[in-house]
Amino acid sequence: MAEKKGIGFFEKYLALWVALCMAAGVLIGQFLPDIPAFLSRFEYASVSIPVAILIWLMIYPMMLKVDFASIVDVGKNPRGLIVTWTTNWLIKPFTMYGIAYLFFFVIFKSLIPQELAKQYLAGAVLLGAAPCTAMVFVWSHLTRGNPAYTLVQVATNDLIILIAFTPIVAFLLGVSNISVPWMTLFLSVVLFVVIPLTGGWFTRVYVSRKRGKAYFENTFIPKFGNITIIGLLLTLVIIFSFQGTVIIDNPLHIILIALPLSIQTFLIFFIAYGWAKGWKLRHDIAAPAGMIGASNFFELAVAVAISLFGLTSAAALVTVVGVLVEVPIMLTLVAIANKTHHWFLESRKNEI
Repeated sequence: MAEKKGIGFFEKYLALWVALCMAAGVLIGQFLPDIPAFLSRFEYASVSIPVAILIWLMIYPMMLKVDFASIVDVGKNPRGLIVTWTTNWLIKPFTMYGIAYLFFFVIFKSLIPQELAKQYLAGAVLLGAAPCTAMVFVWSHLTRGNPAYTLVQVATNDLIILIAFTPIVAFLLGVSNISVPWMTLFLSVVLFVVIPLTGGWFTRVYVSRKRGKAYFENTFIPKFGNITIIGLLLTLVIIFSFQGTVIIDNPLHIILIALPLSIQTFLIFFIAYGWAKGWKLRHDIAAPAGMIGASNFFELAVAVAISLFGLTSAAALVTVVGVLVEVPIMLTLVAIANKTHHWFLESRKNEI
């Protein structure tokens, strides 16, 4: 009960805390630029180490819940993985291209010059071809997702990124000389999956042996109930402090970019979530399956946009806007998933 009460307080006002932290980050970036300048020194392979540490804090509590024996059971119910893989790689990149092209070249034709529209389209494609890794654990946590299944969804998705990202982007953009920052990919997997997973496993083994499994499950894990939310809020402050000036200097075009990105996010979520419902998957598998495609691997998208088009390019701006719109929309999708939990109750007895 203590865990639910603590998490409930933060969740109840989470949208407000997120808005305040995003605003605080933008203001810090605008009026206290020395702070993000200092933090940007601690970066390797386009991955911010301070942000990585905070994301680790977000993920670690969920990794504590992973019972490694249950990972084996994931193979007995592969349909959630099929939903994730198909939505992320056979649907999402192409719907992103189509929606972005419609808005930037047709609907907003009188507002966006054609050359600028091409770069906006490129940035959108980079986002669409990079489904989320780290933040999925947060969204899964907020929807009471199955931690073992979410882990496998994320891990297999990371492996597919290594193979599919470059050819998909090359095909959609017609760019043959794509320079993929492999160290960004590798470091992200290590920081956002391997380290917290290892830490969670070591903690589970150590505490269970010392105090017993009942203590670990009922007393130890609930102590970390609010760490994920606090880590999320601090991460937003840092991320938006880096992008504060960009956001303030481009208000109109940020709105124009945000609209197709937002539509795409909702579309992909409901494709995966609806498919999972049709297949009668459990809610704790269906919700993360929808979230992983709806959100984006923004570190990768930003890094590739900068390497291909430059730090101040319009393509890089689109990837920044992706971060801006993602968190509020994902919180909305979390709320939708939690309110539609009853859609999946009838299938619970049939699923592993």
